[in-house]
Amino acid sequence: MSFDDLNLIYPLQRALKEEGYTTPTPIQQQSIPHLLGGKDMIGIAQTGTGKTASFILPILHNMSGAHKKTRRGSPRVLVLAPTRELAAQIGDSFSTYGKYTQFKHTVIFGGVGQSPQVRAISKGVDSLIATPGRLLDLVDQGHIDLSGVEYFVLDEADRMLDMGFVKDVYKIVEMLPYKRQSLFFSATMSHDVSKLAKKMLTNPVTVEVTPQATTVELIDQFIFFVDSENKNELILQLLRSKHLECVLIFARTKHRANKVAQMLNKNKIPADAIHGNKSQTHRTKALQDFRSGQLRVLVATDIAARGIDIDDISHVINYDLPNIPESYVHRIGRTARAGADGTAFSFCAADERDFLREIEKLIRMEIEVAEHDYHSEKAKNATGADAKPAPRQQGRPRGSSGHKRGQGRGKKGEDKGRKSGRNSSSSARSNGNSGNKGTSSGNDSGAKRSTKTGAGSSKPKRNMKAKSIQSHNSRSKSSSTRNDSGPGKKKSGAPSKFGNRR
Repeated sequence: MSFDDLNLIYPLQRALKEEGYTTPTPIQQQSIPHLLGGKDMIGIAQTGTGKTASFILPILHNMSGAHKKTRRGSPRVLVLAPTRELAAQIGDSFSTYGKYTQFKHTVIFGGVGQSPQVRAISKGVDSLIATPGRLLDLVDQGHIDLSGVEYFVLDEADRMLDMGFVKDVYKIVEMLPYKRQSLFFSATMSHDVSKLAKKMLTNPVTVEVTPQATTVELIDQFIFFVDSENKNELILQLLRSKHLECVLIFARTKHRANKVAQMLNKNKIPADAIHGNKSQTHRTKALQDFRSGQLRVLVATDIAARGIDIDDISHVINYDLPNIPESYVHRIGRTARAGADGTAFSFCAADERDFLREIEKLIRMEIEVAEHDYHSEKAKNATGADAKPAPRQQGRPRGSSGHKRGQGRGKKGEDKGRKSGRNSSSSARSNGNSGNKGTSSGNDSGAKRSTKTGAGSSKPKRNMKAKSIQSHNSRSKSSSTRNDSGPGKKKSGAPSKFGNRR
């Protein structure tokens, strides 16, 4: 099948040919005919399979037959995305595929000033791509009317729930007209996402081009059992190998991402970090530098995982294993894009061993164990309490007020704040949406603890475990000796042995 067989309008065909696209991907082949027919749909596909084009092309095609005027502040298409990077990526796709149509679009998200976004909306747009927090802010301010939406797309629905957006999604859907075409796209389909889809879709068709949570077949995956204090030395040893050209590293927390990027730069490896606490300007520049090759390494948290769409990423390294198994699929899906080969390395310390067991259960395979100089039998054989992270300390110091009502961590605190006072600063909500929403585990929340000033107040306790690891890493950098021999190679440039075990 070719795109010509889908009978899309000529402006879309012309744009596709200019981009060199002649044959639709499996998700496009199966979904576009249903969407051209006006069906609601649940689309399940791995990242990098072309699912963005699978909903943009039929929407633009169907809009062209209606000949409706663009109304100021009232879009016909609404696409919701969980992160600003993903929203910007979808906006770029609208520009690419719709450049020969008369339709206008704009992208809105938090973390930047709203004035340019408001001006674009006031001039009239047909398609609006948005993150939930900024969208609700502008609706509250009267800049956006959602009563004219004809096409509603919830992209990365599972990630939307992971980040705590479910209440905002329900609020937004309540503002939409009952008669509309609704589409859900996701890399995985959990029970919660399925439940949400049933409430919002009408007789949907389901398109699943690969089994759920099945990792891309072209990705070579390896697990490195290593003690936490040796992770820096291990990553430096791996990066001495020349074939690790364009490397994306995932860390579980914003603080860890910063520390890893700083450590790499001190060792003359060009790197930067992106996460919810970074400004939109910084994140955009870091992605551009990474894409252009100025940065060899980009360190990110899961909050940014879905918005990184770079075809040339050769390796993904999980410095920390994710505590949500599905996140592993999304992380390693950043490599092996556009039909290329890719490699995923994952570090596993003793207290992450149960995370690995859950990941292997989800992907239905055992990940190959790599040999390396810092191998840890303790990490490999950890069970019971040793295989889980140490529990967080409960309570707070005397005199500390902790979180004020409506100002708690992550999404829940924001929702309380919205209920208790709508005239609170809209920029605070927007910035929360821009990447500081807490995940279900609170790992990347980005919200600051609120404490009372005055007598009797004290700072919250620091995480002493993280402090000890950092100080140990600092000592190990100056005292340890590193083996200069890089890892060997297997087929497709993936190493089969990583130094000699000591």
